[in-house]
Amino acid sequence: MTSTTAPRGDDRKSLSAYRAALREFLESDTALDEWRGRHYPTVPAELQHHAQLMKLLYAGGWNRYGWPVSAGGLGGDERHRAVLYDELSAHGLPVPGQHLVMETLGPPTVRFAPEVARTLFPGFLGGTEWWGQGFSEPEAGSDLASLRCRATREGDDYIVNGQKLWTSYGATARRLVCLVRTGTTESRHRGLSMLLIDVDTPGLQTRPIALASGREELAEVFFDSVRVPASRLIGEHDQGWAVAMYLLQFERGMYAWLTSTVLLQRLNTLRNQLRDRGIRRDGSAVRLGNVYLDIVALRARSAQTVQRLAEGETIGPEASTDKILLGTAEQSLYDAARDLLGPLIDIGTGPDLDTWRDEWWYSRAATILGGSAEVQRGIIADRVLKLP
Repeated sequence: MTSTTAPRGDDRKSLSAYRAALREFLESDTALDEWRGRHYPTVPAELQHHAQLMKLLYAGGWNRYGWPVSAGGLGGDERHRAVLYDELSAHGLPVPGQHLVMETLGPPTVRFAPEVARTLFPGFLGGTEWWGQGFSEPEAGSDLASLRCRATREGDDYIVNGQKLWTSYGATARRLVCLVRTGTTESRHRGLSMLLIDVDTPGLQTRPIALASGREELAEVFFDSVRVPASRLIGEHDQGWAVAMYLLQFERGMYAWLTSTVLLQRLNTLRNQLRDRGIRRDGSAVRLGNVYLDIVALRARSAQTVQRLAEGETIGPEASTDKILLGTAEQSLYDAARDLLGPLIDIGTGPDLDTWRDEWWYSRAATILGGSAEVQRGIIADRVLKLP
């Protein structure tokens, strides 16, 4: 008999029991076929459909493991979330796009704003809403300590003025987690705070940014005297940098593992499509093998990071290694797809080729977004290897 709900009670801490039950569910529930092999012409359409998958997973308890009960979860740790992403990808299902941002924004909210997590995070986890990440600004990308979007405390509220750029899911999110300046410009990282801001607040305006592929995943956000309750502060006033550094561990570690599972699925899809189309190019087996090695290297590294996070360790500058391996693996796969599919990826028609084109364009930013590869190598040289 197939179980449609995740294991409860003592089994919730057993990764093997959770994986076995999840695998049985994914293999037997035909309703999941609706999400397999889909191409979405727009990001809003993709997120809306993925939200329905999240609701299904939430109803069964499957995506609630790895999150605390106080935030709508069922207990467990980061390893449970890693198992979920592994099994979804292995069974030809998408990892909902919302989980990409959730892995970055969820942990700091749970730790530094437990009341916010208690009241709002279950909606995020259940797919009824999702959040966006508002950190970068026109003149503050890799150097976040120089950001200028300002929040001024007035009684029980903050008044926010300024601009954000490259805001993840900013055009469709219901709320934005924003890093804002509450101290002087000279205070740099010591004068930053983090706020959760509803996008329907008067004075807030979003403007979608079309990528080279035409998809609008990012947005500019403008704040004109936006009033935010001080109860939406994540962490302490002027202590947003500490929250951001905590967040960074999960952006590097959990995001890397999640993406590695997707890359493995896409590599298998590429191999099958080349076979089905009868495409055989010199050196293709070696090329695919090298891509596989890049992904395995990423997984080997990120598995260690996930384990350390599950054990409550603090991940420091060494997480930059995960970020470099992630960008390398992404571009390795999508460059191979473009070369091996040849002219099809440029002028071919069909949902599968549309998906490859969109993914190839997005992969161009893999070594830039979230911290450029050059910056990451500098961090490793200075703070890990202690090079002169």
